[in-house]
Amino acid sequence: MIRTAADAAPRPVTGPRIARLARQLEAARDAAARTALTEAFWEAAARTGTPLVEALDDAPGHRAVTFLWRGHRATRQVLLMATGIGDRDRPADTLLHHLPGTDIWYLGFRLRADHRASYRLVADISPGPAPDDPVRLQRRLTALMAHAVADPLNPRRLPVRWRAVESSVFALPEAPPQPWAGRREGIRRGTVERHTVTGHALGEEREVWTYLPPEGADNDGKGDGGGDSDGGPLPVVVLCDGDMWFGRLGFQDTLDALIADGALPPLVVLSPDAVDAATRRRDLGGREAFAAFLAEELLPWARARWPLTADADRTAVAGQGSAGTAALYAGLTRPDRFGRILAQSPSPGGRHPEAGTYADGTYGEDLPSTLAPVVHLGLGLHDGAASAEHGEALVPALRARGYEVHRTVHNGGRDHACWQGLLTEALVEAFR
Repeated sequence: MIRTAADAAPRPVTGPRIARLARQLEAARDAAARTALTEAFWEAAARTGTPLVEALDDAPGHRAVTFLWRGHRATRQVLLMATGIGDRDRPADTLLHHLPGTDIWYLGFRLRADHRASYRLVADISPGPAPDDPVRLQRRLTALMAHAVADPLNPRRLPVRWRAVESSVFALPEAPPQPWAGRREGIRRGTVERHTVTGHALGEEREVWTYLPPEGADNDGKGDGGGDSDGGPLPVVVLCDGDMWFGRLGFQDTLDALIADGALPPLVVLSPDAVDAATRRRDLGGREAFAAFLAEELLPWARARWPLTADADRTAVAGQGSAGTAALYAGLTRPDRFGRILAQSPSPGGRHPEAGTYADGTYGEDLPSTLAPVVHLGLGLHDGAASAEHGEALVPALRARGYEVHRTVHNGGRDHACWQGLLTEALVEAFR
């Protein structure tokens, strides 16, 4: 079956289990019977976990995915916030339905069977009914978003950036596997450290997370010598957003597993902390200053401390979202330092005046082409219209200037639930 972006678009659907329960409730003889049916439904949902994922006879390449919330008398409405489903500017489109006479709130979508995403839910328990006026309803739902939480019936969790809450994660049966995710027992551990690096280009110091490979590991993770497989200098990856990748996601566990399996050589990761949302916007918006910090200050600082390669072909820069765009800028303007660019869901453009033609998407002649780094580009079908258009335009624009581009498209969006796998795959491809 040929898959297209169109068949990945979510479509509302009533899943088989909800449809069956609605019929059973309608046929129930009394309130006690309806209560028993409702309790049995919740018990089954607790056993199987949520969201409910069911086959569709008329769409074998898709699944009915039903999100659930157990309400109570004060519940006025329940909102779903899911990557790639609905539009944050139209939150009313993802309000759950109430099954009359029960505490069941539900919302179902037909999703292609390779979909992966994170999501949160929030119940409105404001006094009085939900507003009928669309403008007032929009305001209430927008205010509710700040209180969204993980699905209590889904144990698969992901931390939320900048906040002490979590999202839930689901992956349908045909979603790309992530075999190196999570902590694996019985393998050697690398070391994560935090250092303060002077950033003259940034005008201030910056905390940097570093990952050093397991001592003595070689290409099969079991060697008895330091350095790379040939005993030489270590490859290096500069990865934006260290506070998220190492501080929240535990990406060191993935790196440990990759090295243990021989999928990656022992390498060092240098991962600047984003500090906070305002600092991140400033750093990534001022791409020239940030690129100068990475290439001219961070790399020399690290090479003075560890046996790192000076070979651009064994040095990568990586980022996601606006950090993906910053990684592209750093790699394209510093090809003598970065021979590999790993960018997932790069954001379109930028408002910072120093970003120049790069932000406009025109890729002007000022970008060097004498040295051509290899670009590993990961794009999501649900990255958003502007980001998807920008990402797709990147491929021919870069190839026209002579860059080698490896493009991966996945059925997901701007979401660490997807980026974890995409970054891992890009690392393996870049250093194999």
